[in-house]
Amino acid sequence: MLEEPLDLHSNVRAVRAKNLGTIREAHGTPSCQLDSDDLGSQRLYKQVPAFSAFVYFYLTHFTSQIGFLEIKRCNLRGKMVKICCIGAGYVGGPTMAVIALKCPNIEVVVVDISVPRIDAWNSDQLPIYEPGLDDVVKQCRGKNLFFSTNVEKHVAEADIVFVSVNTPTKTRGLGAGKAADLTYWESAARMIADVSKSDKIVVEKSTVPVKTAEAIEKILTHNSKGINFQILSNPEFLAEGTAIKDLFNPDRVLIGGRETPDGLKAVKALKDVYAHWVPEDRILTTNLWSAELSKLAANAFLAQRISSVNAMSALCEATGADVSQVSYAVGTDTRIGPKFLNSSVGFGGSCFQKDILNLVYICECNGLPEVAEYWKQVIKINDYQKNRFVNRVVASMFNTVANKKVAILGFAFKKDTGDTRETPAIDVCKGLLGDKARLSIYDPQVTEDQIQRDLTMKKFDWDHPLHLQPMSPTTVKQVSIVWDAYEATKDAHAVCILTEWDEFKTLDFQKMYDNMQKPAFVFDGRNIINPAKLREIGFIVYSIGKPLDAWLKDMPAVA
Repeated sequence: MLEEPLDLHSNVRAVRAKNLGTIREAHGTPSCQLDSDDLGSQRLYKQVPAFSAFVYFYLTHFTSQIGFLEIKRCNLRGKMVKICCIGAGYVGGPTMAVIALKCPNIEVVVVDISVPRIDAWNSDQLPIYEPGLDDVVKQCRGKNLFFSTNVEKHVAEADIVFVSVNTPTKTRGLGAGKAADLTYWESAARMIADVSKSDKIVVEKSTVPVKTAEAIEKILTHNSKGINFQILSNPEFLAEGTAIKDLFNPDRVLIGGRETPDGLKAVKALKDVYAHWVPEDRILTTNLWSAELSKLAANAFLAQRISSVNAMSALCEATGADVSQVSYAVGTDTRIGPKFLNSSVGFGGSCFQKDILNLVYICECNGLPEVAEYWKQVIKINDYQKNRFVNRVVASMFNTVANKKVAILGFAFKKDTGDTRETPAIDVCKGLLGDKARLSIYDPQVTEDQIQRDLTMKKFDWDHPLHLQPMSPTTVKQVSIVWDAYEATKDAHAVCILTEWDEFKTLDFQKMYDNMQKPAFVFDGRNIINPAKLREIGFIVYSIGKPLDAWLKDMPAVA
């Protein structure tokens, strides 16, 4: 609902100062709650009559003793603003939970057609693992945060509709292997147009190609039945594992909209929601196309840094340099900075590869083949790094892992999440299984069903989209999933660390060594263990980008 002008002469019913108490004056009219910044303006002071001036004086002169002052905003007609989010996944669920927590005057409903997923959101076992999420949901659920499968009802009632649906890479047809599949987005847009009976702000939360808003705008306009829709782009910049922290204290909130009077009003309405807890200087506003491209560019830049340091890791192994020392030296340059310069087995997650491929496709469609080829190399280096890791394992173990037990520690694409989408572990495990290894996998957050699904699903080759690589049905027989790291490593020939879980840093490696086949190998794909200490125990150790020991030098891996 777009904000209406404030009228304090007829609306001084509720002004609340948190942590101290409540000052009230009932005038029999709907409440009007203002941002604390508004109270500090000379413009507002001139509007305030006798009693209101007293309230203004009290609040502005005692805020230092009150603490954080929050005066909420609502519609002057007394109607609570309602937000609906289509999609109860890794983005929609946490984002809406934090909005509900920070904006108790706003009703937030997350809808999804998946009954099991919504049931999980309404239970004590949330469908996703994210540190801090459980506490946030429990504080708000049933108060102003709700989860429902009644999609059409809540969309129809909402003032602001966030769309956070999956936008996977197309696997067939025009743009297969690169272009984003907007099937779910288009379906959501048509449903919004069909059920809406009042004006709405529709917010892109999913990562989408540039100009998607324009396409959605056309769908809504041609099916509007006289209803006014304003489209905004509000991309998320969350990192799984720190999503709640990122939402509480974001680097920036980006809102893109049409640069028209109605478009600017819509931008302000969404900005006012975030202003409940995000400082104004961190809320950035742009046009629609800049916001859409900024999200793709941000993910491309982050993935580029990972591929850059991983490329250096290969050179470090060839020359005797230490990638940790190199990345530290590079990161101390203030123009570069230290973040995303940790070498690893490769990047994963739902966004990086998908968004870069989308960027490649957009460049190709706009006649920029050189730019497309540049970004394509980021993914090629990532694939190279995963293949190089597998080759190192096989080459070190007498050039075969057939019928040898290999322990896999970690399957999620990063620590503090149960998400396995595009995790490097899938490619590493499939590479080892292709050489007939027997795998024993342990991850503290990933279920056995998820691991089996990931390893038996068809592998989509982005560079050759017509080529699908189904795994052999015997794959399941070569894999066991256990719930203890020591069980995973018992009688194993090698350990591969593929996720940087903190618990792996404190394992009793002497105990592991005593129960493994000899020679015993550790292949650290995350550089989280001390190679020297493990070598003292007796392990043959490979850490990415670190100087190679004599054994590994004698058995070079060719990627």
